[in-house]
Amino acid sequence: MTGLRVLVLDDEAPARDEVAFLLRRDTRIGEVHTTGSPTDALRLLREREIDAVFLDIQMPGLDGIELASVLARFKTPPAVVFVTAHEQHAVEAFELDAADYVLKPVREERLAEAVRRVLGGPRTEQAVDQVPVERGGVTRFVPVSEIRYVEAEGDYARLHTATGSHLIRVPLHQLEQQWSGSGFVRIHRSLLVSLPYVEELRVDAGRCTVVVTGGTELAVSRRHTRVLRDLLVRAARKGEER
Repeated sequence: MTGLRVLVLDDEAPARDEVAFLLRRDTRIGEVHTTGSPTDALRLLREREIDAVFLDIQMPGLDGIELASVLARFKTPPAVVFVTAHEQHAVEAFELDAADYVLKPVREERLAEAVRRVLGGPRTEQAVDQVPVERGGVTRFVPVSEIRYVEAEGDYARLHTATGSHLIRVPLHQLEQQWSGSGFVRIHRSLLVSLPYVEELRVDAGRCTVVVTGGTELAVSRRHTRVLRDLLVRAARKGEER
C-alpha cells in the first residue's frame, strides 16, 4: 500500500465529510478513516497504523488539544493537523509540535499544503512564494518575503512592502490561510502582519500596537494580543538559541 493513512476527527459531520472528501482527492493519501468521537479515534489509532490525524479542537468530552497531548505519548505518534474555526489555540497547537493549523472553512489548496508539511516535502506552489500583482497592464511578481503587512479593503487586500503597496483581488481570510506557514498572523480583523518585520510590541493604557520595519504602527485587537505576544516571545527564544 502506498500513500498516507489518515484519520479525520470532527464531531460535526458536514465538516468531517468535507475534509475527508478533499483528502481523498489528494494522490498522496492512501487511506482515509473518519469518526466524530475522540473515544472511537483512540480505539482506531490503537488498532490501525495511522500516519496523520486531522482533528477539530472544540469537541464534547476530550477536546482536540487534550487528544493531541495523549497522542504525543504514543510510542510512534501520528502527525497532527488541527482543522478548526478558532485561531486562538494556535500557540498551544504548535507547542504540541502540530504539523499544521488549518482554519475553517477549509480550502483544497490549504489542505494540500498541510499534507505537504506532514510529509516534510518541499513547497511546490509558486503562489506560496510570490504574488502576481497588476499595474498599468503589467504583471509583476512580489515575493511574499518582502511583504510587511496586509490590509483588508473589502474583497481586496493591500500588500505593503518597503517600496510601496499593491492591491490584489484576494480576501484577507484567504491570504491568512495561504501564508500561515510563512510567518503571517492576524492582529486585527482587517490586518495581517509578517512576524519577521515586527520590531516592537507596545501596550499603553490597555491599547496594544505593533511597530513594523519602517516605523509603521499597527493596532492589535484585544482578542489577538495574547496569541501575538506568545508568538513573538517564541520567535525571540528561537533566535537566541541559534
